[in-house]
This record gives sequence, structure tokens and C-alpha cells, in this order.
Amino acid sequence: MTSHSLVPQSHALSLPVAQMRSVFCPADVERKLARLQEGGQQREYDNLRTVYERMLERGPERFQVKPRGIPDMAALYDQLPNFTEVLDDVRRHVALAQDSSDGLEMTPMLLLGPPGIGKTHFARHLAELLGTGMNLLPMSSMTAGWLLSGSSAQWKGARPGKVFEALVDGEYANPVLVVDEIDKAASEAQYDPLGALYGLLEHDTAQSFTDEFAEVAIDASQVIWITTANDSRGIPDPILNRMNVFEVEAPTPEQARRIAACLYAGIRAGHDWGRLLDPEPQGDVLDCLAQMPPREMRRALMTGFGNARLERRSTVEVADLPRAASGRGRIGFMQ
Repeated sequence: MTSHSLVPQSHALSLPVAQMRSVFCPADVERKLARLQEGGQQREYDNLRTVYERMLERGPERFQVKPRGIPDMAALYDQLPNFTEVLDDVRRHVALAQDSSDGLEMTPMLLLGPPGIGKTHFARHLAELLGTGMNLLPMSSMTAGWLLSGSSAQWKGARPGKVFEALVDGEYANPVLVVDEIDKAASEAQYDPLGALYGLLEHDTAQSFTDEFAEVAIDASQVIWITTANDSRGIPDPILNRMNVFEVEAPTPEQARRIAACLYAGIRAGHDWGRLLDPEPQGDVLDCLAQMPPREMRRALMTGFGNARLERRSTVEVADLPRAASGRGRIGFMQ
């Protein structure tokens, strides 16, 4: 597939460098559409014909973006202090793509760690940093491999897979695709939920990925793959061997306080009502938040902000925060 420059190079860091890259060959789509029409099976393959027509209408070119220069990631290191090793790896890949016409190419990564430590949150921040889109693929709800690679148009209710949709219906040739909880992929005798990943995680084979619904080669070689898991034992070795594996630890108490402080500042700055609240949280509030998983901190802060405003106070107090549920059951809050 081809690419050409869209934005001229410069030394500014404010905007990403963008190229246009073809993610499929229109001639292939035209041939497939012509065969459908010649076969006189328009009604039987209405959905497939619609997909082909949409592909031709939109055209094959999508944005391929990368940061202009090596971005200042200090804020990310502050917000995600337990992801330092992963962020270091991102910086290395970004550095390789600078001062050249090459696109940003990243080795697929597995973020391995306990629930609630911010793995999906990290992926969203990475997509923002790189200037591309993000698609979340929750494997815990995927019971068949066709959800990634599509199902044959011969089947009732068939449709393209998530990879095809991200590249053909999306805006980017290099979106961030997050395969969430890959270790929870349900395996059945007839389908392998991870089957499509064997080819998709390899750069060379991903260049001509074929969705089973459309049966047209798609260039998925620029996709930035992030997978998350709580336990690597449920992931086949051939999949693990295709990725850089990062064991992400739960944040230390001091790191958790930093995360809570960043969340407080970010939520406050993102809402007009934030001006009615103190610029900095109280130390005992940070201590309380630091005992929660990062996933729960935002909900706790929103409750705290709301309770403070009900009392017409600008200061969030520990009493405003929800109590963490006790016991070994599901993690949650008690109001």
C-alpha cells in the first residue's frame, strides 16, 4: 500500500505529522462488486454490496499520523508513574520515526497486571499522544474469532470484523487497537477468538490481512496493538512471542498519591464547576484516594466534588469521599 506526505515537516511539536496511506486497492473492490452484480444475487448479498460501495465512495486513503518531534511526555510520566517502562518504550519507537518519511511503527505490547491499575486508561492517553484514534476490543465478550476477522457473507447476519471496521470506516491507517483482557477470550471447539491475531501481530502478514466478510486485502500493518491481561497463562505462547510484555505493578503509595493529584487537577480543569473548588486537594484526601485502585479514583473524586458542593464548600474533605466496600466481593463503593 502507498503513502504520501500531507503536512510539511517542521521543528514545531504542536501538531502531528500526517501522511495519507492507502489501506486497500480500489481495483480489488471493483472486481468483487462486479462479480456480485454479474451473479444476479443482489438481494442475497445486499450487505456485502453496500460495504463495497461504501469502500469505493470513501476511497482507500486514511491518515497516518505520528508526533512531530519527540513529544514532552513529562505529564504522562506524572499521571501514569507505574507505566514508566512502557512510556520509555513508546519514546524509543517515536524517536525512530523522526527525521524520516517512515511512519510510526510500534511492536505490539502486552500490559500485564492486576485489574484496575489503569491499563486501558494508558491506551487512551497513548492514542491522544500519537494523534490517532483508539478502538477498544473487549475479548471477555468475544466468543468467536470472526469478531476480529469478520464472518463469511454466506452466513445470516454476517458482517465485517473489528479490524476491517477500524481501518475502512475509521479515519486512520494507524489506529490504536486495544485488545482488552486478552486472557479472558472464550475458546470454543469451532472458533479460535485469537486466531486472527497470529497474522495481524506480524508486520509482513498484516500488510495483506483479509477480512472473511469482504474478502478484500486490507493493510493492517500500521495498526498500533495494545493488549491487556491480568494473567499471561491463558495466552498462547505464539501470541506472547509476538509482543513486548510489560508487567505493570500496582502503584506505590507515593505514586498513587501523584495519580490522585493529577486526576483531581484534570477533572477540575475539565469542568466549569471546577472553578468553585480548591485548586489543590487536601493531603488527607490524597491519602484516602491512594488506597483505591486508579480505576476507582475518578468515581470517588466525582462523588467527593458533588458532596462538597452540596455543602456549599470549595474544599473536598475525606468525609465527602465514598467508603471502599469491604470484604472479598466485587470492588466497589459504599455511600
